[in-house]
Amino acid sequence: MSLTPFYTGKVRDLYRVDAEHVVMVASDRLSAFDVVMKEPVPDKGRVLTGITHYWVREVASRVGSALVSCDPDLIAERVGEFPPEWAGRAMLVREARMLPLECIVRGRLAGQAYEEYAARGTVHGEPVRKGFQLTDPFDEPRFTPSTKADSGHDVNISLAEASTLVGPETLERAREICLTLFNHAASRLSERGVILADTKFELGWVDDDLVVCDEVVTPDSSRLWPANEVRSGQVPPSFDKQPFRDWLDGAGWNRTPPPPPVPAAVIDETARRYREAYAVVTGGSLTDWYGGVE
Repeated sequence: MSLTPFYTGKVRDLYRVDAEHVVMVASDRLSAFDVVMKEPVPDKGRVLTGITHYWVREVASRVGSALVSCDPDLIAERVGEFPPEWAGRAMLVREARMLPLECIVRGRLAGQAYEEYAARGTVHGEPVRKGFQLTDPFDEPRFTPSTKADSGHDVNISLAEASTLVGPETLERAREICLTLFNHAASRLSERGVILADTKFELGWVDDDLVVCDEVVTPDSSRLWPANEVRSGQVPPSFDKQPFRDWLDGAGWNRTPPPPPVPAAVIDETARRYREAYAVVTGGSLTDWYGGVE
């Protein structure tokens, strides 16, 4: 295989193809609270890759992407020998100069935003009107960036702090891209009875274009709720990995390494939820995605 590994992330491994291209492989590793669990989740990498491919195609006319192809045959033509276990997990992408931000869009009050609001009445340092409950919708989607940490926890920051990091023009362009993506995905998912509560994007420069990179509106990067089961002030059921986070909290873990052992039943349920998310989001069967087994 004529690929050079050069980066291992919490979930993805990157291999250099040439001066302009990289192969990104989504593993079955499960990360929660920025810590990687010891137990893999079957099919997780294929789910993340397949859903990302779906959304990139959906928004191709309006938002640029670093993605070139997920087709194993096409990738093999570029890199030579192709490990069969990569089918459905690998993306050939253009290498980008990444923004040092996690670009989060929040349509509903949840997660760390809820914790901050409950404690201080703010979201990412910005005041929010009183009276919100968990799962309540904001008046409009909020662009709320955070720092991007290679290890440890990302830190939520204000728009002013983000502007200092990347400059006001780049921040505004990032905001436009992310809101376009969020609004499109939220509208599509609403048609399928799903609420997109929030999601996280990573953006980077390819030549002079700011484009979306990495995963797009997946169960790892988003909160996805069945619309008919969401109640104000109550923790909703979820298609994403939030139930796994809740299990970790219930296990008494302090969110720092090492993580606790995860029972097989919890892994199986998490895998089931990922596969269900693929079907709900794309309208297709994971069996039909690259690497599927009849």
